[in-house]
Amino acid sequence: MNSIPLLSLIIFTPWVGALLVALHHPRKPNAISRAGAVVFSLSTIIYAIAAIVLPGGFNPDAVGLQLTETHSWIDSLNVRYSLGLDGLSLVLVLLTGIIGPTALVASWRVAPATRESNLYPVLFLLLQGASLGVFLAQDFFLWFLFWELSLFPAFFLIKMFGANAAKATRAAYQFVIYTMGGSAFMLFGFAALYATTGTLDFTALAQLGADGTLVAKLAEIGGIWPGVVFGGVLLGLAVKVPLFPFHTWLPSAYAEAPAGTSMFLTAVLSKMGVYGFIRILWPIFPAQLAAAAPCLMVLALAGVVLGAFAAMRQRDLKRMIAYSSVNHLSYCLLALFAVARVAGQTTHDAAVSSALGGTILQMFNHGLSAAALFYCVGLLEKRSGGLRGIGDFGGMRAVAPVFAGLCGVAMFSSLGLPGLNGFAGEFLIFRGVFGLAPWFAAAATLGLLVTALFLLTFWQKVFHGPVGENVKGMGMKDLSCCEIAPLVPAIALMFVLGIVPQVLAALFNPLVAQWTTSISSLP
Repeated sequence: MNSIPLLSLIIFTPWVGALLVALHHPRKPNAISRAGAVVFSLSTIIYAIAAIVLPGGFNPDAVGLQLTETHSWIDSLNVRYSLGLDGLSLVLVLLTGIIGPTALVASWRVAPATRESNLYPVLFLLLQGASLGVFLAQDFFLWFLFWELSLFPAFFLIKMFGANAAKATRAAYQFVIYTMGGSAFMLFGFAALYATTGTLDFTALAQLGADGTLVAKLAEIGGIWPGVVFGGVLLGLAVKVPLFPFHTWLPSAYAEAPAGTSMFLTAVLSKMGVYGFIRILWPIFPAQLAAAAPCLMVLALAGVVLGAFAAMRQRDLKRMIAYSSVNHLSYCLLALFAVARVAGQTTHDAAVSSALGGTILQMFNHGLSAAALFYCVGLLEKRSGGLRGIGDFGGMRAVAPVFAGLCGVAMFSSLGLPGLNGFAGEFLIFRGVFGLAPWFAAAATLGLLVTALFLLTFWQKVFHGPVGENVKGMGMKDLSCCEIAPLVPAIALMFVLGIVPQVLAALFNPLVAQWTTSISSLP
């Protein structure tokens, strides 16, 4: 397998599919172009499984980068085409491979506008390929190209295919302005790193960061420069996750996008920011991150608690799930910052390992549950002629029991019910954070309580009680097989990973053990 450029195939096959779909039927997609788009989107999960099961593929016991591809690219700038895969990257590639095709099919099930333009699958495949590039690139120049290229298809997917054109346009511009603004600060930070080190390779920069050489080189320019450069990179990543208070673009973008796009944004694009914290900020700036960790933990805790309260106050179901995403991803950031706070200490290895393992599980599990919930709300919106208020329904369980059951599984997964996938990640995060910063862990449990309140309120008002007038008037029916299909992979994995989370954890546990050792050995 070493002779096969598997990682390049993972990234560029969706882009090839986008080109072929665009050429096949330029104006309006037919059955062939739609099926072709799904096949090219499915290529990600096929390649990822091949990397796991075929001889010479990914070895979870090896903690370094695997299946690497390195080629000279821009010699004058010391820029290389460099790709690599480890347990963290593989988990996110698997998540993208699951969500990509299901979200593409979901778009055609619940958003009629996406069926009327061949541009939708083209943009979606471009977005999928760019996201995969972010998870696999190991040189900042290449990584930043994929990071920025993901913005433009997402912008047009929101702007052109949102149900309310005016609101969708505002949300799309807000999304791209916020993200590009953060990216500008990050680009400045890496320009300074290149000027002082002459390299943009993540591994080389991590080595310089770990031994203190990087800080010394930046300090030669001026005493404040290590903090300034760190702050620029931090800001670019914080906007993407988003970290409170840089989250204000997210609710509108997720709410106004078509359901399939919302599924991909919450499941995949938001993970790009958390991935950047782990892959870039933490290895390159360990001392600066440790110094800033107490303040960053306060912001992450605010995201946990205030995100949950904001979700509880929403009447729009899509905005409720959007704020819930802020809440759930803030758990990941709280764990990462708590780990950074104890860097160099050897007495917290068990807590550090638990927090890091829980973060990776939470990233994957949140992607499944949030995407499923966005799809369910999209189905409600489609069947009700655009209604998605929490008070617009009632008694749906009586007229659509299958729909109620599947949505209930996704909701209880998001809530963290034991036996479903959401529990393992949250439990490990709280176990780890309690061992590292017990008062923060105690305060974060308020977010768990409020999450249970607003999700159970959603469950009660939409699916239980007397059948609502809107439900009677619309003559709602239960889901068809075609409507159930996009939910099947996520629902099945919710049960599998709830019962045997080690199926996924085995891919990254050795990597987490190596991270734990390296954190405790930092000066």
